[in-house]
Amino acid sequence: MSEYVIAIDGGGTSCRAALADRHGRVVGRGKRGSANIFTTSDAIGKNIVAAAGEALKDAGVDVDRLSEIPAFLGLAGINVGERQQELAKALPFADTRFVHDGLIALQGALGDEDGVMAILGTGSVYVSRSNGALRNVGGWGFAIGDQASGAVIGRTLLQQTLLAHDGIREHTPLSRAVMARFDDDPEAMVEFAQQSARPADYGAFAPLIFEHDSKGDLLARDILLDAVRDITMALDAVVFRGCDRLCLLGGLAQEYARRLAPRHRAILKEPQGDALSGAVQLALRAFAHEMAGEERR
Repeated sequence: MSEYVIAIDGGGTSCRAALADRHGRVVGRGKRGSANIFTTSDAIGKNIVAAAGEALKDAGVDVDRLSEIPAFLGLAGINVGERQQELAKALPFADTRFVHDGLIALQGALGDEDGVMAILGTGSVYVSRSNGALRNVGGWGFAIGDQASGAVIGRTLLQQTLLAHDGIREHTPLSRAVMARFDDDPEAMVEFAQQSARPADYGAFAPLIFEHDSKGDLLARDILLDAVRDITMALDAVVFRGCDRLCLLGGLAQEYARRLAPRHRAILKEPQGDALSGAVQLALRAFAHEMAGEERR
């Protein structure tokens, strides 16, 4: 039995951990690098354990007790494939439960209410809850999904910048700024893409797009028009009849919120909490029996 639970919010940019007691009070927090299941499982496991260990240290709990505490993990990409089984074996927790990050974000944003939640960050995913029924859209990963995410629009920016370099489209201040980051060497950009770039690395270019869009840059406008079209299509697929609550989470949520179609802006609400708070709620439910047993002792 354990007096604590560990909750994990693992995304494409960072892995956040919370240590909570049986009353749901968060007593410690930790943060490390990416915990996206599409990256190598060794790196994921190390980041999860490091973030959880930091949360225990923050709470003044001996890190050696990790093996005594159950953990509830919401991870980007966990809805695809069977890699979670391999990952579970590598983690030291007393018990390990997985869901994809959209579910913890939904719980954090809406609590137990009906509505729609969208994560718009390094990746993207949409989840709706109507009369208890869940529906997921997206979340298929950077290679073939994650439309409008920071990673995808960042990659598109690099693609379009190379088109401008080749004279296929006009250069703009945005494309020239990107070229400058690679010392005006297109081969350096290709090397970055082929050898080292991860979704979070592409996502690091996303703020540049929004910054230049505010200055009227035509390339930034084109990229964001396509991204908002993809968001609109996804929301039209998950916003159900009578839905009156839409919450956006993720690093790009505020930028996209003011660009939503009027029908979606009309139901936009502030989230109750973030994905990590949702993971804590679900962890307490998942391990209620263990926690109750500890309380009776």
